[in-house]
Amino acid sequence: MTDSAFRPFDSVLAHDEALATLRAATDGADDGELFVERRRSESLVFDDGRLKSASYDASEGFGLRAVRGEVAGYAHSTELSIAALKRASETARLAVGAGGGTLAEAPRPTNKRLYTDEDPIASASFPVKIETLREIDAFARDLDPRVVQVSASLGASLQEVEILRPDGVQVRDVRPMTRVNVSVIVEQNGRRESGTAGGGGRVGLDGLIDPADWQAKAREALRIALVNLDAVPAPAGVMEVVLGPGWPGILLHEAIGHGLEGDFNRKGSSAFAGLMGQRIAAPGVTVLDDGTIPDRRGSITVDDEGTPSGRNVLIEDGILVGFMQDRQNARLMGVEPTGNGRRQSYAHKPMPRMTNTYMLGGDAAPEDIVAEIKDGIWAVGFGGGQVDITNGKFVFSCTEAYRVKDGKVGAPVKGATLIGDGATSLQKIRALGNDMALDPGLGNCGKDGQWVPVGVGQPTVLIDGLTVGGSAA
Repeated sequence: MTDSAFRPFDSVLAHDEALATLRAATDGADDGELFVERRRSESLVFDDGRLKSASYDASEGFGLRAVRGEVAGYAHSTELSIAALKRASETARLAVGAGGGTLAEAPRPTNKRLYTDEDPIASASFPVKIETLREIDAFARDLDPRVVQVSASLGASLQEVEILRPDGVQVRDVRPMTRVNVSVIVEQNGRRESGTAGGGGRVGLDGLIDPADWQAKAREALRIALVNLDAVPAPAGVMEVVLGPGWPGILLHEAIGHGLEGDFNRKGSSAFAGLMGQRIAAPGVTVLDDGTIPDRRGSITVDDEGTPSGRNVLIEDGILVGFMQDRQNARLMGVEPTGNGRRQSYAHKPMPRMTNTYMLGGDAAPEDIVAEIKDGIWAVGFGGGQVDITNGKFVFSCTEAYRVKDGKVGAPVKGATLIGDGATSLQKIRALGNDMALDPGLGNCGKDGQWVPVGVGQPTVLIDGLTVGGSAA
């Protein structure tokens, strides 16, 4: 496997023979494609004053799909050869049966380029990457004498895909990804706390290894850790909750976004199924999924079926107006694909997935929103969570939150969890800040065992009544 441009139909897979094999697999089908991929990735972790791990991975393969009605036949292989392709064709063909379908039209073409196609792995030398991590470690330790441990990581990858359709349409996309993370542990009077900051996107490494960038990440990680040193046990009960801008949009993504994916609604398993055109959120709430934002982690020039990504409005002024669709579910629901057909790799079939999902801002000043709280918490950072798609119920842990009483911000709290359901929470939104922000490039989304990079965002949001789980008496 070389670092030269990935052009499988000019080398290992003869174009005409591959197309003929694909056509044989999809004869009488409604849709289908041959998805060919090469992916290379590098990861370095510097922990406790030394290089802990350095890894490089390379993989390539294809996936062939034939779709008939609600059934999809899918076969994949790491062997890029016509012989392997013919074997996969016979397997995928089983889903078509006697045929009778009408092949769907090809996705519309696009000339957009939302990110560079340069290899981010090669954008900095290996010694430079190691020295950058070493400098991050030293810098973070020098920031405060209470820092007892530092962990810094750097990752870069390049995914190259070629999509061939039975009608001969061919689509190519080259997708870079980079990220730098910094974590610190501080100790004071025998108590240890941690803080983490990081991010990246579909960009080269140049900006991320710039000291101005990683120093800001190190300072933010330290700030969070020091805040947690002073944290007191979180209260428990139903109370007002203000969510901060940016990364707290992960709650929106999980509790609401998944419920607006086409497959869940077509099957009736979403809490929002059958509510198209109805009010599902408070007035003023507008939610979008937008894969067209340049350089963002969740952005894609085209999705994994070849459909150009879109700026899709899901909720407009509180009214449900759209779902996220791949080609199969869009056809079955009688609507257009939205550019949300995504897959983890060639070994996975596509399904409706989010890209960058966010809520638009309002006109309230964030400080005025916090001042409205009589008794509640202000949640600025989030960790992990769990969501039940069928009813939208969620449980999320806060990594940074503060007690607020009578509009005054008090001590930080530790161990706070937010409990509720997406549909009810949308209706209880009482105020939207004018500070809408996207996350710094952190998100990965899991669905049916597949993981894809995503983005989230929102303004400061006041929700009038969520259950807060805590340990304070």
